[in-house]
Amino acid sequence: MSNLKKISIDGIEVEVDGAMTIIQAAEVAGVEIPRFCYHERLTIAGNCRMCLVEVVGGPPKPAASCAMQVRDLRPGPNGEAPVVKTKSPMVKKAREGVMEFLLINHPLDCPICDQGGECDLQDQAMAYGVDFSRYREPKRASEDLNLGPLVATKMTRCISCTRCVRFTTEVAGITQMGQTGRGEDSEITSYLNETLASNLQGNIIDLCPVGALTSKPYAFTARPWELTKTETIDVMDALGSNIRVDTKGREVMRILPRNHDGVNEEWISDKTRFVWDGLRRQRLDTPYIRENGKLRKAGWGEALVAAAAAMKGKKVAGLVGDLAPVEAAYSLKTLIENLGGHVECRTDGARLPIGNRSAYVGTASIEDIDSARMIQLIGTNPRVEAPVLNARIRKAWINGAQIGLVGEAVDLTYDYAHVGTDRAALEKLSSQQISDETKAKPTLVIVGQGAINEADGEAVLAHAMRLAENTNSKLLILHTAASRVGAMDVGAVTEGGLAAATDGAEVIYNLGADEVDIAAGPFVIYQGSHGDRGAMRADIILPAAAWTEENGLFVNTEGRPQLALRAGFAPGEAKENWAILRALSGELGATLPWDSMAALRQALVKAHPHLGRIDEVPTNAWHPLEVVAAGKADFRPAIRDFYLTNAIARASALMGELSALAADRARVQMAAE
Repeated sequence: MSNLKKISIDGIEVEVDGAMTIIQAAEVAGVEIPRFCYHERLTIAGNCRMCLVEVVGGPPKPAASCAMQVRDLRPGPNGEAPVVKTKSPMVKKAREGVMEFLLINHPLDCPICDQGGECDLQDQAMAYGVDFSRYREPKRASEDLNLGPLVATKMTRCISCTRCVRFTTEVAGITQMGQTGRGEDSEITSYLNETLASNLQGNIIDLCPVGALTSKPYAFTARPWELTKTETIDVMDALGSNIRVDTKGREVMRILPRNHDGVNEEWISDKTRFVWDGLRRQRLDTPYIRENGKLRKAGWGEALVAAAAAMKGKKVAGLVGDLAPVEAAYSLKTLIENLGGHVECRTDGARLPIGNRSAYVGTASIEDIDSARMIQLIGTNPRVEAPVLNARIRKAWINGAQIGLVGEAVDLTYDYAHVGTDRAALEKLSSQQISDETKAKPTLVIVGQGAINEADGEAVLAHAMRLAENTNSKLLILHTAASRVGAMDVGAVTEGGLAAATDGAEVIYNLGADEVDIAAGPFVIYQGSHGDRGAMRADIILPAAAWTEENGLFVNTEGRPQLALRAGFAPGEAKENWAILRALSGELGATLPWDSMAALRQALVKAHPHLGRIDEVPTNAWHPLEVVAAGKADFRPAIRDFYLTNAIARASALMGELSALAADRARVQMAAE
């Protein structure tokens, strides 16, 4: 029996799933219904009453379209499709009444409210409200909450839609927010005045339909109509969240999420959202040359000549950093290999097999998490390594999926079966006999970098692949570096890893690799955007653009190529990464065969065709690794401090503050125990 039902909304007849609500059916029909509390990714609250519609033949009163399913509607007298009206006099009067109630206590803050210009309440008051109020009583006021350094609160503006409460409880998995009181005494509050302990909390700023929750770091700095908006990709983790970067003049003012159901839905982590102040601080804006132990400023011509002179006739190695776009990694690989040297992108020591995409990317897409009935995590803490992905695993858990974990027992915001902490537990799990019933279920194995960045990493990966084979699962390798998969795809790797690539190297060309310590001895040329660890060790510094300042290709953890677009320009003398390498190749007499980004991309796609299929997840052929005995040690997390994982984050004052707060919180918990 078909679940499809016909429904007529404002004369437009559509056939939809009977489980859909009227508000969802209206979206299918292209009819707009206003709403404040309803959000398609949260549970239904049904408390703002803005979405009232008239159901013909139903009760003689308006119905909340967000809470009424299509299958509950009564057909017409002759079996016609149920009729819903959204523009009738009854609906118009109901909406005007609801809007009047909402505005009784709402302050006239629009001129000084950060939400002004992009406020749902403003828009809907204009479209559906009336131009007067019958209420002359004094307005109610509420005390503001201290939710921490990210979210500013003005609770007098709150309309009690409860979106923030539902998000923090359902998606972020924390229980600090709730609603207390009744009637006009009801208010949104936090439990015992606690600040929010989640790295997804910034999303409640986007969810708030009024100006009750706004961004603290962005407060009073710009209006939405002053900003230039650029759609691009996030590089703070390997998920490749789709984002919008808003700039005013040369400065990045804020970063917001974009909707992409296959990657980040419409959420981003707090590091992604608030790292923009790191783009302004500790920037490299002119070349430097080290003389007598001290760095001095130099011009581009002098710096490139000095770099070329240092590299000529020497044994050269190249390191690819965590934030480098594919074009830069490909340019560096081509240049260094033309000079007879080696390039390496696995700077954290990850034992990712060369050329075997099913082993360094896997066979699963991020969307497969939604339908999985069993998810096995190995050596990973997704809450820290990819918070948005963790929220997706939590959603699968809410929908009935079972989660297992081999590794350090941590709070992931959902329940899981803790299988063990070491490699022996994984070996035992991978060699178990699996029932046909379990094999028939859609299952997923997720392997973190903490499992494979030690000496026996390839053996651990082989056991994870055997487990995936035994359980008929898909495999997902969860990376921590945005550039890693793209650099692996173009072959910026050396057999034997970092030690083999740098063995005996007289010159090391460091392309933004700030997470690696280079021992004394080799001459170091550093190309990057920030004065971080790599620049401190460098003999020559070539200033480069950050990811928001150049066009670039990034391949995310599931192997999906995505384009990052330039939102602004690099400061001072800093240049685009590929352009610096092209200019240097000319000085070396080993000129790279492209003069523009278009020509470089053409060569790149010719060599690696799948990189031309933007926003597609290629299917990877399954090549399991040979199973050998792994060590006995416990799995260690790949990331210890979520907020300070790269040079941009370490330059951010706000990330430093959040890191200190997180450390304090952890210490308080230990004392309480």
